[in-house]
Amino acid sequence: MALLGRLRNAGPWLQQLIGHLLKREDAGLAKGRLIRILDATAVAKAGAYEKKNNGLWRMHCAFELEREQFDFIEITDQSEAELIDRVPVVPGEIRIGDRAYLQAERIAKVMAQGGDVVVRASWKNARWLDANGRAFDLIGFLESCREEVCETPARLALKKGEPVKMRLIALRKSEAAAQEARRKINKEARAKGNKVQPQTLIAAGFVLLVTSLDREEFPADTVLKLYRMRWRIELAFKRLKSLIGLRSPPAKDPRIARSWILAHFLIALVTEPLSQELGVSPP
Repeated sequence: MALLGRLRNAGPWLQQLIGHLLKREDAGLAKGRLIRILDATAVAKAGAYEKKNNGLWRMHCAFELEREQFDFIEITDQSEAELIDRVPVVPGEIRIGDRAYLQAERIAKVMAQGGDVVVRASWKNARWLDANGRAFDLIGFLESCREEVCETPARLALKKGEPVKMRLIALRKSEAAAQEARRKINKEARAKGNKVQPQTLIAAGFVLLVTSLDREEFPADTVLKLYRMRWRIELAFKRLKSLIGLRSPPAKDPRIARSWILAHFLIALVTEPLSQELGVSPP
């Protein structure tokens, strides 16, 4: 019981240890552009009820591309969504995220703090405006696109305040990739008894990105290359789970579960640099 009591209260201490290991030197923050990839991964909750209802712990992470290291982690349950402004902003950073991070108000907060974003977009999950603030026909733009890569100025409308100035970049998928995307969309719609909108099938033929990066410094091809680096955090998650055997915590108590996950994350942070230095894999 004494050990359980210590484990319940160990979360803040473990969080501090992780924060110490992840802390960057202030002198290096102003050199170049920091590139951070945001994503989340899930760990199943313990207990029959949670398993029946797909209860999850969600690990919200930021991954620094240059150092190939996680530099932020926060654990919540499945009720808390992925948020592009959850991670504190480092002025000058470039923050990369998938469709879940297309959040106009929160993107505006990141930009207001000196960060830039590259985010995957979808045609219907934002209120699109053109450069003059009028409603933007995104599907019409895609239908008129004749090149492999097309770009246009766009705005993300906010509930309050001035729209966020962005660049909308569309990469045409290969015919095989577009057909596969449409097949999956139609299959999912049939399973749910829904009807697919024609606009959805048109948009399925493109990869859409929005970015706040300067066009002269970061042309469309460069932005696309940056986004392609997002797979690195997926690989890091797989390595992390393989390295520490991360699985469902063996306790229902939220404090114990958080401490259990954080302790495993701490093991990974300590052992992986050591294994790289010694040229061996951790046991």
